[in-house]
Amino acid sequence: MIQETGIPQGPYQSMYSPLSTIVRRAPVTVGPQAGVREALAAMDAEGVGSVIVVLEPGHVPIGIFTLPDLLRRVALKGCHLDTPVVDVMTSGLVTLRPDASAYQAAVAMARHGIRHVLVVDGEGALVGIVSQNDLFALQRVGAKEISEQIRHAGDMAALEHASRDIASLAHNMLIQGAGAEPLTQFVSTLNDLLTLSVIELTMAEFRLPVVKWCWIALGSEGRLEQTLSTDQDNGIIFEAPSAAEAPALREAFVAFAREVNARLDRCGFPLCKGNIMAGNPQWCLSLEEWRHTFSQWMGRAEPQALLNAAIFFDFRPLYGDEELSEGLREWLLGRTGGNPLFLRQMAENALQCQPPLGLIRDFVFDSNPGFPHTIDLKMYGSRPFVDAARIFALANGVAETGTVQRLRAVASRMSFGRDDVAAIIDGFHFILMLRLRQQHRVRGGEGAPNRVDPDELNELERYILKEAFRQAKKLQSRLQLDYRL
Repeated sequence: MIQETGIPQGPYQSMYSPLSTIVRRAPVTVGPQAGVREALAAMDAEGVGSVIVVLEPGHVPIGIFTLPDLLRRVALKGCHLDTPVVDVMTSGLVTLRPDASAYQAAVAMARHGIRHVLVVDGEGALVGIVSQNDLFALQRVGAKEISEQIRHAGDMAALEHASRDIASLAHNMLIQGAGAEPLTQFVSTLNDLLTLSVIELTMAEFRLPVVKWCWIALGSEGRLEQTLSTDQDNGIIFEAPSAAEAPALREAFVAFAREVNARLDRCGFPLCKGNIMAGNPQWCLSLEEWRHTFSQWMGRAEPQALLNAAIFFDFRPLYGDEELSEGLREWLLGRTGGNPLFLRQMAENALQCQPPLGLIRDFVFDSNPGFPHTIDLKMYGSRPFVDAARIFALANGVAETGTVQRLRAVASRMSFGRDDVAAIIDGFHFILMLRLRQQHRVRGGEGAPNRVDPDELNELERYILKEAFRQAKKLQSRLQLDYRL
């Protein structure tokens, strides 16, 4: 358990969770003839605000002694600390079975005006205690609380702790029914804040060049579409007074960036297997070098260049001098909008990844030997939407980087009907939600985080998944029409 924030680790809890999953620890108990002094010593030793008075044998609770009882019934009445606790305890206990829900406990507390509910088994023996604070923790800890936790973190241990809290709360939100869009925005926003804190903490240990620079997020992070399973994709833009000075500046920034990358890895963001990170000198470039790199990709349009464009063109500023990122975005849109050949090549590349709908069977499966009869929802589900939205945005001078924001921005310019765009976005969100559910399911265990077996979906989910794939095909048909492919 994460005692500091009240966010549970392990099983993910909500107000519908059974009390058996919410009980934090073995209850602290004393016998009825124990003195008040003994009861207080037990409370102090265990760091709790109450003890349960039980009858032996059977461990049956007959009362509870709390700090308010100490004030009202002992201190204010001048009772001696050797007074038996049975004489000053609160009786008339409210008990619930372990399979009762947290919601039932909250109702019982409200109805009786109490702060604790005892959990007992079928024989009446004490199992545990659930407090009002335990129930509040299921509901109150959100972006604000974790934001404060990150903001006041003074070292990496605190930030690593906060990263675990983000993951726990994200999983908790998922099982409580949070939608794909607000959940991914929640994850991305808090991850941004965590990354900013890691950068600032690391900056204090390095002497960085006195030039303008900007840490940029790439890929899914750049699109604000981070899921529950994501690695790092980032880079640095810096301002170099001259081309000759760029190498020395890069060397200084790379040393700093590698430490940031390592610390983000400690916070649960794995190092990118493709080394697309700011700590790689290849992606720590001056503004002019970024422009030159992008120009080369647009000029050659080889497979690797097109793959790089799909990742790097979704950049957004995260820390530092944002005008560097904004200037690069403005420059890029000015080049892509007037480069139909490059956009056509991007469209052609995007069409290589077709949604897995069969002419006879419902779905088509790839030949992955490790996960037969499954669909890669990232590759064949989300990617067609992401790729199409990127091309439409680049062609229409749209600066947005998020897939949904891009689709909404280009809708009027491309004569998409309002209902058509809404259906496309709903399809994208449904696939994203299935990915999130699968990532939650395989968390910490075996399985592919983005693969799903359609046979494990219910009939309605399979139907909606097919419709979502059809919406992706609709976007691809528009690419084919626009670029005559």
